[in-house]
Parts: sequence; structure tokens; C-alpha cells
Amino acid sequence: MSLLNVSEGERGGWALLRISGELDLVTAPEVRRHVHDAVAEGRRAVVLDLSGVLFCDSSGIGVLIATRRLMRSCQGRLRLILPARGAVEGSHVNRVLAALGVRRLFEVYPDIDSAVDEEAQPLALGRMAV
Repeated sequence: MSLLNVSEGERGGWALLRISGELDLVTAPEVRRHVHDAVAEGRRAVVLDLSGVLFCDSSGIGVLIATRRLMRSCQGRLRLILPARGAVEGSHVNRVLAALGVRRLFEVYPDIDSAVDEEAQPLALGRMAV
């Protein structure tokens, strides 16, 4: 059984990468590869659905920050899906981002529908369960 699963799709003009499992030192390069492949294909609007991530370490956060930097460098857009109650016991990634003080760097949405909606506003820090 793989520690990480990444499935690709498209929704409303956004490249959608659904990530589930463990996002860590071993699996972060796979996420990075999927993001780079999407950008190489000309995708400039990417949603990372992290609602199925059960564990995330600093390597996982590093790949999220690198993805943000990549998307900004190509004038692209990045949105994260971090539901208040994701995965099994809540959004682990959201708790790690908040603990490291980098949660504010990302546009965060509770679900796919709002993430691909051009009119939707990102969740404010105070509205997330951390």
C-alpha cells in the first residue's frame, strides 16, 4: 500500500490534485513532481485538495511553500483545500501550517466547490478549527 496517493483532475479551469495519505520526506517529491508536471503543461491555476492527508511533516510543508513560490513565479494561482474537519480527526495540515506560522501564506478553502469559485473568499484564520 502506498503512503501517498495523488489523483489529477480538472474543475472549472483549475488543475485539481487530490492528495491523500502521508505527506512527508519520502512522499513530498511525488507531490512536487505532479505540481511541476501541471505547470509544464501550461496550467497556471492549481488546487491542492489536502483533505485526505493524515500526516504532514516539515518536508510536506516545504513542498507546499515551494509550490506557492513556483505558482507566484509564473503568475499562477494556488489554492488549498483544508476542511475544518478533514481526513480522520481534523485537518492535520492546517494544524501544522498554523503551528509553523505559515498558514497565512495560503488561500484556503473548505471544499472543491468554493476553491474553484472565482467569487468565493478564502477562509480567514479565525474561521478554521486549528
